[in-house]
Amino acid sequence: MADAKPIEDTPELRARWGGFAWTAENAAKAAIIRARYPEGRQQSCTIPYLDLAQRQVGAETDTQGWLPIPVIEFVARELDLAVIRVLEVATFYTMFNLHPVGKYHVQVCGTTPCWLRGSDDVFAACKNRGMAKGKTTPDGLFTLTEVECMGNCASAPMVQINDDNYEDLDYDRTVAILDALAQGKSPKAGTQEPGRHTVEPLGGPTSLKEMVSANHDYRSDW
Repeated sequence: MADAKPIEDTPELRARWGGFAWTAENAAKAAIIRARYPEGRQQSCTIPYLDLAQRQVGAETDTQGWLPIPVIEFVARELDLAVIRVLEVATFYTMFNLHPVGKYHVQVCGTTPCWLRGSDDVFAACKNRGMAKGKTTPDGLFTLTEVECMGNCASAPMVQINDDNYEDLDYDRTVAILDALAQGKSPKAGTQEPGRHTVEPLGGPTSLKEMVSANHDYRSDW
């Protein structure tokens, strides 16, 4: 990305994160992940290990988490890989944060379907909350990022906040979600359209109607 910031590597950062190691709980999770792959295929653990490390950093900092260089180096040592092999994964996937973020990482989709359905209103709601793209609010609560398609085009516009997606948004619905998070509440994830279950057509499904309230076996109908 043209506007990507350089990855920091400072003495202060190394003093803070140079001693990073798994917690007892995460060490057990790492062992389970490692056991999924044959001996000699430990590179396959790179993505889940980076995710686990980012979540541990998040738990320690009360944020959504990020990957300081010493933490990336730790993952490389754990997997007996060259640091560049882990770094190239961390820099490729936008799920990994290479700079500190807030408690809530607000990722707004600005791709065409979301834009046509009102993502500008979602950005306006974020701006009303004091957010700016690529920045963290002074209180450390929110970081705003514009992202490309996240696959919820049928219920656009949408935003991902940490691990949850919020869909069928407009200005007021976005404000309500952000206000709830700021108050320490857990707003309903998924579609915000009243009466809509997932991404069925507005007004109700036009096929597989028996699946709305129960698991229906259609084989006898065929």
